[in-house]
Amino acid sequence: MTDTLTALDATFLELEQLDEGALMSIGGAMVFDPGAQGGGPALDEVRDRTADGLLRLPRYSARLSDTKVGGLSWPHWVHDDRFDISRHVHRATLRAPGGDRQLCDFVGRFFSRPLDRTRPLWEAVVLEGLADDRWALVQKTHHCLVDGVGSVDVLAALLDHEQRPSGSRPVPPPDEASRQPWDPLEQHVPQALIQAGAAGLHVARGGAHAAVHPRETLNRSRGLAELLVRDEIVGAPHSSLNVKIGRSRRFAVVRSSLAELKAIGRKLGGSVNDVVLAACTTGLRELLLSRGEKPPPRGLRAMVPMNLRQASARLALGNKVSSLFVELPVAEPIALLRLEKIAQATRKLKDSDAPAGVDTFLDLAALAPPVLHATFARSAYATRLFNVTITNVPGPQYPLFAFGSRMREVLPFVPLAAEHAVGIAIFSYDGGVTFGISADSRSAPDLGTLVEGISEGLEELASLSVLP
Repeated sequence: MTDTLTALDATFLELEQLDEGALMSIGGAMVFDPGAQGGGPALDEVRDRTADGLLRLPRYSARLSDTKVGGLSWPHWVHDDRFDISRHVHRATLRAPGGDRQLCDFVGRFFSRPLDRTRPLWEAVVLEGLADDRWALVQKTHHCLVDGVGSVDVLAALLDHEQRPSGSRPVPPPDEASRQPWDPLEQHVPQALIQAGAAGLHVARGGAHAAVHPRETLNRSRGLAELLVRDEIVGAPHSSLNVKIGRSRRFAVVRSSLAELKAIGRKLGGSVNDVVLAACTTGLRELLLSRGEKPPPRGLRAMVPMNLRQASARLALGNKVSSLFVELPVAEPIALLRLEKIAQATRKLKDSDAPAGVDTFLDLAALAPPVLHATFARSAYATRLFNVTITNVPGPQYPLFAFGSRMREVLPFVPLAAEHAVGIAIFSYDGGVTFGISADSRSAPDLGTLVEGISEGLEELASLSVLP
């Protein structure tokens, strides 16, 4: 099997090479009820089931042809003849009493270790010892292998959709029509071409597409100009969130419900995504104030990834994402006005050519030979473009099971780019919404302030939404 990385996929490898503090693994912890015999399943059973699931996902048993990027051609995926599932799926026991603090500490340590590029780029741990006899499956995958939305499809491929005895065959998923996933930006995104390949072929395709679709080409050009003017010439503000970071990570969670977030949006105005961003803005504001730092008047700029993956592309790995850059009004002291400003900003972005501008930038970056592409990678994730990543990943709104146990929640983890000390991932599943907050241990020892601020932001908006 040969499968060449796209320029976008390779970007995440380049980011690690450019700065040792940038660890580009995504994933998180899936928490399950106790099995029929209590606790979690046998390790051999997990390994066998995982190996069976990987038959549908051949990249998970493939390695990179070259552990470094930046030569004359992109690396490609090659089958690993030495692949051994026992080197990727392990067992561990959580320290007592097995609560949130111990689980988050484990996740932070787990994501502090880089993946071995000489092997397939993923790892999982069956974690026992959680409170109430629950167990978890903690997993990480390199971002060059899959994006956030694609990882949800991988998740669905490895889990059951009905509760079955441990060791039984998996159940096919429900019809797509029965799914009601959370669309983070509640919009249809143009399916822009994000792929690498021979530069000449890419240019030829682009030229032919421009000739046939001149209006789309005009929109993409206008969007690129808007991106460069608004997000490059007028850069993101300086912040204590953007300092040199190391490899050690801390992790924390905040929980809410999808119904509550929707109710807030209906009463106060704005989408679910606006409510989420407003709560994060409150947390970031409290963090800056606690540091004695004046919140920048223009706000902090968040990079909000968007899904470009078509419904027909389920189980297709690689990255199909673009980004929007949203100003978070951290200088605004009134919670309701923060939400209103965010809702206004996201509506404006939806009506603009900003998504096309980001896509055009990525297409142009893909034309650069690998030896020069690192320059684009650095600029695409520079602190001048954004201060913090806030990513929403829609999960299935029905229960999933594994080894006879019901999955209760997913704690998502977002990687940190160089000089970005904090990142926030939001995952919705079966009516619940979990905020996973990751931070650099050295430059963000006050992570608890951000966590408390996000919780307070949610509570404040909820209290406003019930006022007559």
